[in-house]
Amino acid sequence: MGKKKHEKGAGSTPATVQLEQAGIPFKTYEYAHSNDHMDDGYGVEAATKLGFDEHQVFKTLMADTGSERVVGVVPVSGHMDLKALAAAVGAKKAAMADPKVAMRESGYVVGGISPLGQRTHHKTVLDESALQYSEILLSGGKRGFSIGVNPNDLLKVLDGVAAPIGTW
Repeated sequence: MGKKKHEKGAGSTPATVQLEQAGIPFKTYEYAHSNDHMDDGYGVEAATKLGFDEHQVFKTLMADTGSERVVGVVPVSGHMDLKALAAAVGAKKAAMADPKVAMRESGYVVGGISPLGQRTHHKTVLDESALQYSEILLSGGKRGFSIGVNPNDLLKVLDGVAAPIGTW
């Protein structure tokens, strides 16, 4: 479908509301989500349909350290290194959170989970590869809806950290 500049109130989700309230500039991108080729994942579908490199489009994953759940944001072209994520938040280990728990705590459905506007605040770690871009794309809070934001602004609004948590 293509990209458009953000207009206040357009495509409003908890993620866009959080950015608006923080005064962070962003763009919204919409595309027609399809279940036809889901073997590659929701993020790869977004990158393909929006014409972005898979290293510039990020997915949001939730992990459990045993004492808390944390969010990792990594390129859709790779995977999250759970040991590296645990180290980044000062934990000994981490395992992927149950998808039902991730949906309940984030307030979003799988394939549309955004690190922004989550129902429960979690420590957030962004893969450091994001810092090479002036804009990264991530879920805007629903399937077929992405947000383009500067990674430094994302870290600021989430009080997150950048660390090498992605693997390829």
